[in-house]
Amino acid sequence: MTDTESLYRTYRKPLFSLAYRMLGSVMDAEDIVQETFLAYDRLADPDSVHNVRAFLYKVATNRCLDLLRSSSRKRELYVGPWLPEPLLKEGLPEHDPSDAYLRRESISTAYLLLLQQLNAVERAVFLLREIFGYSYDEIAETVGKSSANCRQIFRRAQQSIRFEPDETPAVAVAEAQIKQFVQSLMEGNSGKLLELLSENVVFLSDGGGKVQAARIPVVGVQKVVALLNNLLKRYEGNFSLAFVTVNGWPGIRIVTGEGVQYIHSFAFKRNRIEAIYTVANPDKLRHLQ
Repeated sequence: MTDTESLYRTYRKPLFSLAYRMLGSVMDAEDIVQETFLAYDRLADPDSVHNVRAFLYKVATNRCLDLLRSSSRKRELYVGPWLPEPLLKEGLPEHDPSDAYLRRESISTAYLLLLQQLNAVERAVFLLREIFGYSYDEIAETVGKSSANCRQIFRRAQQSIRFEPDETPAVAVAEAQIKQFVQSLMEGNSGKLLELLSENVVFLSDGGGKVQAARIPVVGVQKVVALLNNLLKRYEGNFSLAFVTVNGWPGIRIVTGEGVQYIHSFAFKRNRIEAIYTVANPDKLRHLQ
């Protein structure tokens, strides 16, 4: 019999990583991990499980699929843009070998939004193959489909995911650009902002109807700069700002005098900021308290 505590130490991070990519929710992913190990603990005969890793991944994957199906209506009724709950670290990115399953390229906000284009089963098949290196036979056993079907699903999903990591700058470059972005905004240097932002930059703000936020995407450099300037005037002298790591990349944490939090992450293309993602829905930030 395998010690549950030892299993937890070995598989907690990869299982969280899978669930977080599937769901885009830190809190739900943590719940899935707990439920997975509880399911193992409840087995009448744990020794009958010949492949514990496969058992744990299967339980976690199916819990995720069930949750996605049950919450699909809630997602349809969501107020404004939906963004994933941010994974946050204070300070700027550092390489941590223990976080191999949380590679920054595949947990970035932009990447998680691409995954949302896939249905639940496509997402599971794609992640198990692309991120975790499962064979098609193993994936078939996990999701209850044939190996040939899983191969087809993966190829379709792969064609849908248009992720171009080569256009993403090095972390140090992204960090420098975000600091320049903040400095230019504070100084009212619109010219520099126009250099840093892509002409078709998109500003997405997730307030979930709980706090004031733009309910539609703001598109275009002039509109985004005007919006940012208006926000700065509104909160002038009434906020604190910190540079943090958001989903593996340099980001910003802003807290207003009223205690409202705004977590900003960024996407880049050709060394310009292509998208600004802002999560302000307090339900999505509870894990940061």
